[in-house]
Amino acid sequence: MANLKEVRERIKSVMSTQQITKAMKMVSAAKLRRGQQAIQKLRPYSDKLNEMLGNILSNLDGDASSAYGVEREPVKVLIVLITSNRGLSGAFNTNINKEVAALVNGKYAPQREAGNLTIMPIGKKGFDYFRKRYTDIKLDTSHLLLNNTLEFDAVAEVSSVIMQAFADGKYDKIEVAYAKFKNAATQFPQVETFLPVPKVEMPAGTGKKMKAFYIFEPGEKELLDYLIPSILKIQFQKFMLDTNASEHGARMTAMDKATENAEEIIKMLKINYNKARQEAITKELSEIVGGAAALGG
Repeated sequence: MANLKEVRERIKSVMSTQQITKAMKMVSAAKLRRGQQAIQKLRPYSDKLNEMLGNILSNLDGDASSAYGVEREPVKVLIVLITSNRGLSGAFNTNINKEVAALVNGKYAPQREAGNLTIMPIGKKGFDYFRKRYTDIKLDTSHLLLNNTLEFDAVAEVSSVIMQAFADGKYDKIEVAYAKFKNAATQFPQVETFLPVPKVEMPAGTGKKMKAFYIFEPGEKELLDYLIPSILKIQFQKFMLDTNASEHGARMTAMDKATENAEEIIKMLKINYNKARQEAITKELSEIVGGAAALGG
């Protein structure tokens, strides 16, 4: 058994670590509260706008449907990978990275082999994962630190660049991988098609598709040219806020578990310390008794 000094030093070290994990848990809880409020306010608005956009594009024909709704053969593909810049958040980043890795190795394996697959990491953890493991894939790091700021104007500027790249034909399909926030203990990786805008499909067995008739004011082209980019920017902001809230929820949960584990280790070490102390006292008493008996004998 370790001597008393070693056990005391170990207890002191674990208690110091426990203080750090407690502090990180409190910081993450405060950030989670703000992040959760932001995504809960935006998500219903974003989902409804996205549904409205899909309905409108599904009921327009030909050139009227906008450049953002044109479906092309996915020869050149961009995957926007949103992760965090820091770790200590359990399996949060790993789950998102593995989801994208499954796409790279499966659905988009032909594009990868042809050199037509690009990953745009937002967050250092996603960049580090694919830089080390997938050296053959092109990485666009121009917006790597976007998640340092979640201001709408900054995020909208990046989404505008991505939208323009699609409209110019640089990419035929753009997908976004992010973490969808459910609650502090539950976040799950999600991959959604950003462009082209997914159209609403009629349920099977409904017969001939009936098109809705929309009246546009001031005009169809003017309205769509403003409406579609605005909705897509809000959708991209939702991806960022979802991942932000998920990160802090995952880190708070991980630090809470780490604090509990530290408490268990401290209890075990204190038991070991007391055992070692009792053994030392017993040994000393035995030596004293033995010495007294020898002198008396």
